[in-house]
Amino acid sequence: MAQLYKEYLEEHEFGSYEDYLRNFQIKRPENFNFSFDVVDRIAMEEPGKRAMVWCDTEEREHIFSFSDISRESKRFASMLYRLGIRKGDRVMLVLRRHYTFWFAITALHRLGAIAVPATNLLTKKDIVYRVQAASIKAIIAVNHGSFPGYADEAVPECPSLSFLMAVGGGREGWLDYENEVLTGDPSYDPDTRVTKNDDVSILYFTSGTSGMPKMVVHDYLYPLGHIQTAVYWHRCVENGLHFTVAETGWAKSSWGKLYGQWLAGCAVMVYDFEKFVPREILEVISKYKVTSFCAPPTIYRFMMTEDMKKYDISSLKACSIAGEPLSPEVFNNWRDETGLEMRECFGQTELCVAVCTFPWMKPNPGSMGKPTPMFDMDIVDEEGNSCAAGEVGEIVVRTRRGRPIGMFLGYFMDGMPGGDPIDHERTNVIWHDGMYHTQDLAWRDEWGYYWYVGRADDVIKSSGYRIGPFEVESALLEHPAVLETAITGVPDPVRGQVVKATIVLRKGYEPSDALVKELQDHVKHATAPYKYPRVVEFVDELPKTISGKIRRSALREKG
Repeated sequence: MAQLYKEYLEEHEFGSYEDYLRNFQIKRPENFNFSFDVVDRIAMEEPGKRAMVWCDTEEREHIFSFSDISRESKRFASMLYRLGIRKGDRVMLVLRRHYTFWFAITALHRLGAIAVPATNLLTKKDIVYRVQAASIKAIIAVNHGSFPGYADEAVPECPSLSFLMAVGGGREGWLDYENEVLTGDPSYDPDTRVTKNDDVSILYFTSGTSGMPKMVVHDYLYPLGHIQTAVYWHRCVENGLHFTVAETGWAKSSWGKLYGQWLAGCAVMVYDFEKFVPREILEVISKYKVTSFCAPPTIYRFMMTEDMKKYDISSLKACSIAGEPLSPEVFNNWRDETGLEMRECFGQTELCVAVCTFPWMKPNPGSMGKPTPMFDMDIVDEEGNSCAAGEVGEIVVRTRRGRPIGMFLGYFMDGMPGGDPIDHERTNVIWHDGMYHTQDLAWRDEWGYYWYVGRADDVIKSSGYRIGPFEVESALLEHPAVLETAITGVPDPVRGQVVKATIVLRKGYEPSDALVKELQDHVKHATAPYKYPRVVEFVDELPKTISGKIRRSALREKG
């Protein structure tokens, strides 16, 4: 069977970025449903085709074929239907990296119910907020860690909940997945497909770097948007094995562990771990012959602290990064070690791949790449006019010609009292006048490459200069003393604002005036001198969201 994604493209062979930009186009199938049209179809045509390799820190291992995924998905759907889950019901999935996540999400797609992935790091307050905001009907969670206890505490304040289900061991007051799933029908197949393309299929809570998390809504065509993610960014191949390091509670899991990979005919590698250990990631790549890999630059940086020669990672043919600055140092060191160049990307929970270093392009470390053909991307000034080369502006998606495949429907209506699920008032704050405003700032060079500056709220205005935290953080991360850093602006009576660096040091380094001077000089030489941090504070840790993103708003409030 050929790679299924090709059936959904007008063309799929491209000789250059310009060719790709002109001719890439996704067909709009009638009534697309990922579970039926991808999982079940592959299971029918190639039942033994590998879909997922799963292992954990206790050396347990499962290799699932597409027929396995299809069968367990149907069994799961039958069980949920018996428990009262119907089209439009919201079901929260807190399954970490357990393989039941793949059974559950494809089961919900079958039923037309709405999957709400969430991280197991949520506390009682987080759970109550999410359940109430989305009117969650059921929670399915791994019985591990603190989440189940917090969920028990939240239940009295969550009247919409019909049941809780525990995976991996029974729990008082919860249904036991291992028992309940036995009641499911592995051949469950409804007479008619209940979903339509514009129905809500998945709801993601944003990470909430400022304010309460918003609920991002995607439709049933959303998986097709990730053809670009898997094929043209991750560079997944037929019968390959792709490994994205992400927990299933975040949108990055949809990007790298499910939709596009299976459309590309590529299996997904899932390593279920508690704490990141560089050696273990290298061992997984080596043992299972991973062919493509995606992780934040920090993970690459830590892997290179190991003796790389101990591991045979020659199976790797493609590496990609996202989520934080890629310094030339990390890029060059990884290329020297492996011969592979990392390829960067920009996107949001609201979108799929928006800007990317595609296969036909030369990577420029620190640049996100060039715009995708899926979205009409631009960088605009405060009046909405396109910015000239070198001018900083906001990244936007122009949508006067309609909403493209892979773009969100809007933000979910709190409680969804009935009718339209979209909160148009909240959505219109960032999507108006024919443009979706990402609230991310960037500039493009004369060759069309985009260079990230920072979130609009994070840009520092000092003595007439606009300074983005991204470039200063990248410079500091190249210094061997710096483990993590966040750049913010602090008030200054003369300059308006000055750059402040809040820094977590690596082991073996101690705060000192001499180190402050050394770091300041380092930044002056690595980037424009006016961008150096005039204020430096050393801390033990940085404030972060539950997704691990740095909360610069908290640092700004602290001063």
